[in-house]
Amino acid sequence: MKDLLLRSFLVSAIAFLVMHVGSGTVLFASEVAGAAHAVTGHAAPETRHLPPVWMVIPFAVLLLMIATGPLFYHRFWEHHYPKVAVGLGAVVTVFYAFFMDHGTHALLHTLEEYISFIALISSLFVVSGGILIKIGARGRPLVNGGLLFFGSILADVIGTTGASMLLIRPYMRINEGRLKPFHIVFFIFLVSNIGGGLTPIGDPPLFLGFLKGVPFFWILKEVWHIWLITVIVLIGLFMLLDALAGKGTVPEQFEKHAGKALEIKGSHSFLFLAIIIVSVFMDPAVIPGFPSLQEMLHVPFGIREIIMLTVSVVAFKTADQEAIDGNEFNFEPIKEVAFLFIGIFATMIPALELIGAYAEAHAAEFSVSRFYWLTGFLSGVLDNAPTYLNFLAGSMGKFGSDIGSVEAVRGFADGISSPVESDVSSDVYLLAISVAAVFFGTMTYIGNAPNFMVKNIAEQADVDVPGFVEYGYKYSLPILVPVFAIIWWVFFNY
Repeated sequence: MKDLLLRSFLVSAIAFLVMHVGSGTVLFASEVAGAAHAVTGHAAPETRHLPPVWMVIPFAVLLLMIATGPLFYHRFWEHHYPKVAVGLGAVVTVFYAFFMDHGTHALLHTLEEYISFIALISSLFVVSGGILIKIGARGRPLVNGGLLFFGSILADVIGTTGASMLLIRPYMRINEGRLKPFHIVFFIFLVSNIGGGLTPIGDPPLFLGFLKGVPFFWILKEVWHIWLITVIVLIGLFMLLDALAGKGTVPEQFEKHAGKALEIKGSHSFLFLAIIIVSVFMDPAVIPGFPSLQEMLHVPFGIREIIMLTVSVVAFKTADQEAIDGNEFNFEPIKEVAFLFIGIFATMIPALELIGAYAEAHAAEFSVSRFYWLTGFLSGVLDNAPTYLNFLAGSMGKFGSDIGSVEAVRGFADGISSPVESDVSSDVYLLAISVAAVFFGTMTYIGNAPNFMVKNIAEQADVDVPGFVEYGYKYSLPILVPVFAIIWWVFFNY
């Protein structure tokens, strides 16, 4: 089992390289291929052959089963979720392959997205599994709040997946004997999602904006106050709940470790982590003047993914065994993400196309408020990066700009006067879409890949974790929606 997933990634990558000769797509994680797809759709909406609305049914069924399976038919879901995800994805794949004039193009782009997506998150998962962090302080409101704030900042440096995988185990360890469901939920809120809202490294939609022309530090300059207020409010609420949770029982193992402020086993794996992050930026589209490795090596796609895969294999083979054992590392969390998201990526193709076409057709009548709420809602149940791109393309069309032009995107970020609303410039639209895409990814477990991984790791540690439905009605709706509504009222009520 330990090597099966890694071998599967390698086989998938090789098969894709053989299949996709001639393509020159530049990717970041799952999302950069989605950029090309969204741009293509925006360039020629009048020639697009849209799928029928009923093709959204497989996606709706998959979401429904993800929500209800662990609750109502746990045994069936636990043993057969891979078949369900792949089977529903196959329905859409077959339809697009045989009945859509651009079906092959859409499927190939989705395959690129998935390979890049799984290469990034699996490599971060494997490498972080070889790093064991032990914190001497016992979990209490101030310590936990500080750790969540640190994790939120770290997410902007190594991404939400990297920060989540690195910190979830020590976070659970220092709270052993007192862990409640809200501990895991607020970790997902802050470290796995909202924390990554300051830089393009933090969350894929922001990196896509950077690739399209948004200046690297634009989001930091524009969103830092929204980010800081949101993080402080959520941490404050968390610390109140944490104080009410009490001290709990202190495990004997923790007593033995008490007195040591910080211990790190497998620190050499930080080098592998750095290589993965650097590999994301090894591209002329990111660093002007950087040589194109794909052109140099005469391959159409996959250099970055092969680097990540190689690093993860080497990291796993050379990992500190004490760190692996201490983290109780296994491949089950990434296995669940791999199967569920291959179904999600495939089944959401028609949903994204229909949403993109609607956004383009109605962009002129969309206000900042509508862009904010639609981007946010859909980012909670769809992949937030293509959602971001579709609404960014729509908002730029409202101002007569083209997302395919780097100069136009930079001008859009600088601020273009609205032809209709003289008091609302284009940068407000970009900010609303950026905030919504990142922040609302925390609304459900499927909003962002780290959400599912954190959930699985916690469940393996026998932590009480809320189910899909409970997560929504008990935490997302009563906590996040009011916070996001206040953000809208103060900053985007246009």
